[in-house]
Amino acid sequence: MSERRWWCLSVAAFVIIGLLLRLKGIHNPLLDHPGWRQGDTGAIARNFAQLNFNIFYPQTEYNGAPPNYVELELQIVPFLAAIGYKLFGVHEVFGRLIAIAFGLGTIAVVGFFARWLFASAVAGVAAMAIYTILPGAIYYSRTFQPDGAMVFFLVAALYAWSRWIVDEDGRTWRGGLIACALLALAFLAKQVALLALIPAAALIFYCHPERSRGTATKRDDSGGPSTTLGMTKQGAVLLASLIPLALYSPFVASHAEWHWASGIMRLHIIPSFIGAFTSLHGFERKAIDFVKALRMLATTMLGPAGALLLVAGFCIRLRSKADAVLWGWLAGGLIYTYLVVTVERVDYYLYPLLPLGALVGGNLIARALERFGTTANARIGAVAGLAVLWLIALYIDRREIAPYYTWSKNVYVRSLALDKALDPDALIVIGHYDPSLMYYIRRKGWMEDPYLWTPFDEQSAIRKGARYFIAVEPKRLARNTELAHWLERFPLLDPAAKWPVYVTDPAKVLPGAEARWQEFRRRERLHLPLQ
Repeated sequence: MSERRWWCLSVAAFVIIGLLLRLKGIHNPLLDHPGWRQGDTGAIARNFAQLNFNIFYPQTEYNGAPPNYVELELQIVPFLAAIGYKLFGVHEVFGRLIAIAFGLGTIAVVGFFARWLFASAVAGVAAMAIYTILPGAIYYSRTFQPDGAMVFFLVAALYAWSRWIVDEDGRTWRGGLIACALLALAFLAKQVALLALIPAAALIFYCHPERSRGTATKRDDSGGPSTTLGMTKQGAVLLASLIPLALYSPFVASHAEWHWASGIMRLHIIPSFIGAFTSLHGFERKAIDFVKALRMLATTMLGPAGALLLVAGFCIRLRSKADAVLWGWLAGGLIYTYLVVTVERVDYYLYPLLPLGALVGGNLIARALERFGTTANARIGAVAGLAVLWLIALYIDRREIAPYYTWSKNVYVRSLALDKALDPDALIVIGHYDPSLMYYIRRKGWMEDPYLWTPFDEQSAIRKGARYFIAVEPKRLARNTELAHWLERFPLLDPAAKWPVYVTDPAKVLPGAEARWQEFRRRERLHLPLQ
């Protein structure tokens, strides 16, 4: 069998294996982990299909009365799903299938990247084998969210960028524009991909330490002069990849009611970073959170075997065509983890580090086979041993993410029942933070903590059109005695329901409601029992 055919069969085999591993739970409601993120993504896709088929105007279900425009990354995955919705109706499985397609594409790109990077088809196959079974890659490439698309574009962009700088020596604009376009797509898919700026810039400086600006001339293979773009122009190509994001972000922010991306940066990430360097307590807290983030990376994302391969892979001399990309990728990932993941403590924010672990792990395995597989029998034995270890790692990795597939049938049934029971197009206040519930109740409105929500907040929502208050957490609502007593002025949709629903229509206020409320206030002032 020719090497080319052997390689193509290997790619196909791991893509098929990856597909089979990612089909588990594909028909689950968007209530499995992370339900809140999938609920947002599903709502945006449905709103594209049913309300405004414009990728620049993403709409969620919450944060008040419509249209609920939100400041988020360019919604590539939801928009592709919305196209399917337009053709075949709303079926969440389209979103999962699109995510799986990007995940399978990443398996192939990781293989091609490793084969080129280490000049070894064995390294490419090993990298695919590793990435296919990483727990984070298995699970999060089948969830309805944008991270899988971002990682695909990120890996493809760094692969294209590395080949342009190393193989082409940056001598053509064509190769640079392809890499630039892929980087721009990665940044738009999710701003997390901005960490790629570090390995991309590192490769420019590593490959061209003697150039500071302009163009340099070298000899091509035929002996004639060949113009090579200098560091300044290559840097300009890199900066050009930021232009689409720089145009998109202020545009979507200009009409967004919910400033998610910039709000996290302004209210959480920047203050946390400043606090880490202005107080000893802040520094210690940040360091502890950083260690916790790395622990997440080593469990539900890379898994124990993948984490070991990542560390060991960097402990040997890489001998790659572009060491700067790998070390820059690691540096960018760690800086990003320290800045962001210590604040937003969710494991899928570490997704961009998974392909890096597969690449260096693939190199480590290829080097080991090269050193110890000196005879045919030794190679057969080594491959058999690696296959057994791969199956063991797969078992451990799947066990790490097993809890993520669970979802509550009761929550799903109650949400669908409310969708049928509530007036069409009614605005609601839901006493719980979970966009997936809003998604299945199929109503827009407010998502609030029932312990912190006040009668004044509820009155404001009612004036804006809210006609139901859904107490998803009735015990937590009961602890907020003020709101609980104020809501008693309204009738319950079903007194026996597990989630009490107050009909907050001003025209349906119960007789004597104001007198009961004033009595509650009187007893509160006199510190008398309130129940």
